[in-house]
Amino acid sequence: MLSLDLLSDSALHILNYYNMKRKLHTPNNNVTVIIDVSFTESTDVVNQYIRDEQCPVFFNLKDEGIIRFEWFINEEDKTATLIEKFENSNVWEELGNKVIGSPINLRFRELFKVEKLTVLGEINDAFKEKIKAMNPIIKSYVGGIN
Repeated sequence: MLSLDLLSDSALHILNYYNMKRKLHTPNNNVTVIIDVSFTESTDVVNQYIRDEQCPVFFNLKDEGIIRFEWFINEEDKTATLIEKFENSNVWEELGNKVIGSPINLRFRELFKVEKLTVLGEINDAFKEKIKAMNPIIKSYVGGIN
């Protein structure tokens, strides 16, 4: 157990500031989307698409509501995971409406087979219906530290 007596005043100040920002069991409106995919193309082709095509498109949207957009790949299994985090479901829905049917999305569908789509957070019923064909797993917030 850490004794607070051993901390300097500046360390205590930093600790207090950090704890002020954190909240326990306070839902935010963030929506996290986890897309697990498989692919048959070479990893060079997939990496090139991710790094040189898809990520720059999303970066250049300059949408402050996109908090996270990151890819993780397993070259041996030819699988990957895209983690997207949005300020709220409206941001995700608006982004989806912008990219669905776009060349970047069509290329995504050529390269990847979506194995699993998980949505963490609250989304409206209309958007649930729109993504229903992707068989999403939708989970609501219960609690935690944020």
